[in-house]
Amino acid sequence: MKKILIMILILFTFIPIVNANEELSPNSKSAIMIEVATKKIIYKKNEHEKLAPASMTKTMSLLLIMEAISSGQIKWTDSVTISEKAASMGGSQIFLEAGTTMKVEELVKGIAIASGNDATVAMAEKLHGSVEVFVEKMNEKAATLGLKNTQFQNPHGLDEEDHYTTANDMVLIALELIKYPDILNFTSIYEEYLNKPDGSSTWLVNTNRLVRFYEGMDGLKTGFTNTAGYCLTATAKRGDLRFISVVMGAQTSDARSNDTANMMNHGFNSYKLNTIMQTTKNLGKIKIERGKKESGELILKNDITELLKVNENTANYTFNIKTNNLNAPIKFGDVVGTIETIDAEGNIIREDELTIQETIEKANIWDLFVRNLKVIISGKKIIK
Repeated sequence: MKKILIMILILFTFIPIVNANEELSPNSKSAIMIEVATKKIIYKKNEHEKLAPASMTKTMSLLLIMEAISSGQIKWTDSVTISEKAASMGGSQIFLEAGTTMKVEELVKGIAIASGNDATVAMAEKLHGSVEVFVEKMNEKAATLGLKNTQFQNPHGLDEEDHYTTANDMVLIALELIKYPDILNFTSIYEEYLNKPDGSSTWLVNTNRLVRFYEGMDGLKTGFTNTAGYCLTATAKRGDLRFISVVMGAQTSDARSNDTANMMNHGFNSYKLNTIMQTTKNLGKIKIERGKKESGELILKNDITELLKVNENTANYTFNIKTNNLNAPIKFGDVVGTIETIDAEGNIIREDELTIQETIEKANIWDLFVRNLKVIISGKKIIK
């Protein structure tokens, strides 16, 4: 069996955990780290500086791919015909051959693990017919996310004029990407063989060595060009804590890994996540006009959480619920109101979305007739 070595990774040791007052990313031009549940920024350094992102660009490409799969535009099992343009891509690649076909799942694996430029172009062409249109969609998505310091010129990250982003914007893209947890099934793989149509196979080795050597690391994307230096958007989870970090402009692969490990170590050793209220808590009923049921049970869309220092205790909070006027149908997951979390001084510290516990369909004529029979005697307004 033909085996092609994409990249050889060597074992390295991490810099020890640093004091919280020390710089956590001494080797990087720019860096940031956030806790995912609360979106709290744990660390930042030149986070709005515009820099070349190299292959971290592919996090946006993967986001568009995952959105297309989620919406049903494409399926994991769809076949993709490899164009001459895709097959001729330089840089990191999985050595696709023009005229052959690969499944979407195989190409995503090639992007997520081995940072294949050829696989990225093939998927761009599959989704939008051309790389140019795909890049337009990338920039449209960036605008939708409010990324004011990002501009893409290609889907893979090879150096190009006016192709830039920031650590802050990269962390926001990563936050969107991990809303599709299937992607972590690929970015967490350290090594795997990719079978080709001709019976050969390519050895894929993750360009993010931390996936193998750092506890809880399961993504996301490295980057390197001479202009960008060594970059890494990373995410790791231990228990109920998940962090996303970005480092840009490091001088070596080990330097970007060490800076990432420093930030992650600081996060996991310094903080804990406290759940203030869970989605299982019933928050009362909300009236639903013209529904098969006249009311729905209010619940949180997501747990209300707070990030605390490891030795810090939670405060006492009160809550204020605000709901909308609702007409059926209302689906589970639809936003039907908000809940404010208020501290002891009366400050609103956060606002979270509410939904209903189950989908409530629109009542038909018979439903309304039966209901009116029950209320007509009481003199209440008849439902029409």
